[in-house]
Amino acid sequence: MDITVTFRHTEPIESLRAYAEEKVSKIKKYIDVPLEAHIVLTVEKFRHIADVSLRVNGTPIKAVEETGDMYSAIDQVMDKIENRVKKHISKIRNHRQENAKGEADSVNDEVNDATDAAQDGPVIEVEKMVAKPMDPEEAAMQLNLLKQDFLVFRNAKSREINVIYNLANGNLGLIMPG
Repeated sequence: MDITVTFRHTEPIESLRAYAEEKVSKIKKYIDVPLEAHIVLTVEKFRHIADVSLRVNGTPIKAVEETGDMYSAIDQVMDKIENRVKKHISKIRNHRQENAKGEADSVNDEVNDATDAAQDGPVIEVEKMVAKPMDPEEAAMQLNLLKQDFLVFRNAKSREINVIYNLANGNLGLIMPG
């Protein structure tokens, strides 16, 4: 890990340098690859500004925080950097999973086409959808607006997949996993 610390409008203080380097080195737990970090600590009158720039596999991640104390500025800017690094890593993981799913789906589609041709039974059409998180009340409003027979959604409280549907008597039914 390559970390550089620059002081602007203030004398270099070794304890601040060590503190900033320690905070940035904690990012290693999220990233396996070599990391470049540049920290600029600036003092302008009563404003203490911490500016951190990282480069992760060529992707720049930058955050700036301004407080009345340099240590708190470093803490706050590192919280921002940590969140942005986590977000970057999750994007990479999701992208890899989508690519792997795409390859597996094409193989499964070929197998399903062959089995469908071999069977004379009903054809099952597959439709993929995203189950958005919402409350059952909001799902009921969406169901009425969309004029559909049912709606699949993710319950915002339990985080489980639920289905809300129209009953014959005009009421709504809700299917929740047991």
